[in-house]
Amino acid sequence: MMSWSISWSWQASERVSAIAAVEGGVVVSNGLELTLIESDGSIRWTVKTLFRIHSINFQNGILAALAAHGFYVISTTDGSMLHEGRSTFGGFNDVIARPGGGWILSGKEGQLHLFSHEGVGIKRFKTGKVRRLVGWLDREHIIWQSDDGKLWCGRLGNNYSKRCLEDRIWSWVSRLDQGRLLLQTSSGEIWEGVPHPFGWDYIEKLQSDSLEPMEGIRCGDGWWVLGIEGVLYHLSGLQGESDGILGQSMNLGDLLQKVTTDSMVTGTRNGLIRMWKAPHLADSERESRYKAAAEAAMARDWDERKPLFDKARLAEDEGRLSLAVELYQSLGRQEDVKRLLKRQKEGGE
Repeated sequence: MMSWSISWSWQASERVSAIAAVEGGVVVSNGLELTLIESDGSIRWTVKTLFRIHSINFQNGILAALAAHGFYVISTTDGSMLHEGRSTFGGFNDVIARPGGGWILSGKEGQLHLFSHEGVGIKRFKTGKVRRLVGWLDREHIIWQSDDGKLWCGRLGNNYSKRCLEDRIWSWVSRLDQGRLLLQTSSGEIWEGVPHPFGWDYIEKLQSDSLEPMEGIRCGDGWWVLGIEGVLYHLSGLQGESDGILGQSMNLGDLLQKVTTDSMVTGTRNGLIRMWKAPHLADSERESRYKAAAEAAMARDWDERKPLFDKARLAEDEGRLSLAVELYQSLGRQEDVKRLLKRQKEGGE
């Protein structure tokens, strides 16, 4: 494995409550201050906050920050408050940016709150209590983990609907990254999955070692997981290879954010922020931008795809495998195509 190394480190004066990747650097909430650090480790600005910020997300020059019971929108240019924000009974517990602009927040009382990019409230959706906002499949479909550990998908259109992806209970789930998720079962196994609104395109067990993830991110060389003991594990290097581990005896803390495909940041609650870089992945950073554009161009509306998906499943259940292959192919579901072609070879229609 090519090497990752610490590019710079920074010590906050107060306890750190949240970090977020911003424009190649990182924003750090420490005590009643918010500091934006550039990719080279220099400070862009520090501003005072009225309350301790406990969750931050970034999109297009704007930070969404959760503090006390409120939601605030802050400029990344100078740290100025752009919108005084909104509060809700019980407060909010998580926030993520919406593709194409805007924010979704989960309220502690069991609702999702949709806001414009500038922080203006648009709509509320009843979900039940949310443990974590997992990520977006497209601008309309969002996945979250409920309080009881199950994964749900909500369609946030005029006709709001939600469905449970499956009955499995997960003890921990990462954010969705490039369409992929890391998950942990209650027995400690780590799985990787590619979800869609009606289930999984692909889900597979990666390993069953005793790993307790605090956070997981996907960089140019695959998944990195920050374990509870403050060590970074590279998932493809977990078979006892020491080069699959970063930060042994360093205590990297319990905060981890992907910055780009070739950089990530770790942070301890006591305020030590470290920027990690992997120069050998710089090319894959460019490639990942092209890939993201291609994926966006290929994305189709899931509501149009569902009837096709249902037809494909019905054809498979009825043993009409050639038709099922054709339908799965048109949906781009290569795993199902391979599976059915193998079945045809073994026994045919």
